[in-house]
Amino acid sequence: MLYLIPTPIGNLEDITLRALRLLQEVDFILAEDTRKSGVLLKHYQISKPLQSYHLHNEHQVVERVVQKIAQGQKAALITDAGTPAISDPGFLLVRACVEAGIEVQCLAGATAFVPALVQSALPSDRFVFEGFLPPKKGRQTRLGQILQQSYTTVLYESPHRLLKTLQQLIDLGANNRQIAVCRELSKLHEETFRGNIEEALAHFQAKDSIKGEIVLVLGAEKKIRNSQQELEEDDFEA
Repeated sequence: MLYLIPTPIGNLEDITLRALRLLQEVDFILAEDTRKSGVLLKHYQISKPLQSYHLHNEHQVVERVVQKIAQGQKAALITDAGTPAISDPGFLLVRACVEAGIEVQCLAGATAFVPALVQSALPSDRFVFEGFLPPKKGRQTRLGQILQQSYTTVLYESPHRLLKTLQQLIDLGANNRQIAVCRELSKLHEETFRGNIEEALAHFQAKDSIKGEIVLVLGAEKKIRNSQQELEEDDFEA
């Protein structure tokens, strides 16, 4: 059995009772960063063998892990924060386990984009999750495509690229587009800025420094959203 276990994105209390029980029961735990995960496990007095599993070693680790599980061991996959395989390593291992006939279960739990979307005050009936933008090549093209979408879009961003992203959106003519910038979710200094992109840029430019993981929730342009709704209504009537 492979369990995918979400871990808190900030506040250590944001973990389920089932997650804590299974972390106590499994034979070993795969962690994106064993040092960061060690803090969480120590807090809850969980002592299990930890193995590193991250973006740079997953191809080498997958086969060995699948063999251990196939031999009867139970494993848990956790990441630094949130749900495994959501903008974090995990897909390759899940696919390999399924192909090997190993049962995979993902627990319900913390992930950053859900609270950001819900508290953004932007339409959440339908949305697109884009994850992280390309750091360099293809970034401007991707942003241009996102601005053509008819639904609310959720993005992950690093603090040192936030101003660049906001400026690029303005350069693409989206300065009046509504956005929510959610920073340090569930932590002591949690902040959610709501306004248009131009206002968001001014707000964060005024800060001495920008810290913490960031979720951007970008609203669709009204005429694009309305056009999509009209098409869907026509399809329904037909």
